[in-house]
Amino acid sequence: MSAAALSVVVPSVNGLGDLIGCLEALERQGQDVDVEVVVVDRCGEGVRRAVAQRFPDARIVAAPSGTPIPDMRVLGFDAATASSVAVIEDHVIVPPGWAKQLLDAQRSYGPVVGGTVVNAATTRLVDWAAFLCEYSHCIPPLPAGNAEWLTGNNVIYPRSLLQQHRAVLGGGRWENQLHESLRRGGVTLVCRPEITVGHKKHYTVGEYLAQRFWYARSYAGARVAEARAGKRFAYGLAAFALPPVLFYRTVTRVLQKGRHRRELVQSVPLLLLFVSSWALGEVVGYWTGPGDSLSRVC
Repeated sequence: MSAAALSVVVPSVNGLGDLIGCLEALERQGQDVDVEVVVVDRCGEGVRRAVAQRFPDARIVAAPSGTPIPDMRVLGFDAATASSVAVIEDHVIVPPGWAKQLLDAQRSYGPVVGGTVVNAATTRLVDWAAFLCEYSHCIPPLPAGNAEWLTGNNVIYPRSLLQQHRAVLGGGRWENQLHESLRRGGVTLVCRPEITVGHKKHYTVGEYLAQRFWYARSYAGARVAEARAGKRFAYGLAAFALPPVLFYRTVTRVLQKGRHRRELVQSVPLLLLFVSSWALGEVVGYWTGPGDSLSRVC
């Protein structure tokens, strides 16, 4: 059995450039907590060799190219040996004391605890626009206490609960389906907004347009996988109305939080592009299915 107090699962999908900073930040957690880092990599043998040389204590799990991120998380859960398991992303930078904060919160507030996400890629407008488009609902402040949802890249679970709910893991299912299963089983989700991680991902405009499209197509295609053609057509038709709805939600959330208003105003043209790509992805997903879109999400 592992002596680690916490296993941290990191799906590696963006290459070594992002991953190094993430793993360096996790390495520093050892000052407070014995952490087992589980890197699940789909980028190839070159990345895995480099990680093994630079971070010899990390556990590396090889995944086939194109493995969807939800399925990579399951591989990490299966490889984890600590009694508590946290999940982040390969472009997430955790601050000093993060692991201890999560474990303390788990002991004090409940078995499943999530935090908030802030932008750590702050020098380019496209990165701000991408962050606000995707994470406006995760920006602090958030209400502390019992929650209906938690972010999937700053969260801790008991490993025993993950094993109990194994049936809803993988198969392209994101964390929302796990969280719904936990809630149905009587588990309370707890948000502790003081537990913050940094989202440090750099994009080009084209890259983020593609990412919003692939994610939206995968979501919509899965949502109507068993539906009849008429329902799929109706959902796709309705998705043409999404851009103003998505834009309104993003703007409203940011304004309500009282943060990043200058960046929001500057990002408006890009946000309009991004929500349009998001809507187009849903239209295509409803009408033609997910295709291989989930394997393209990173």
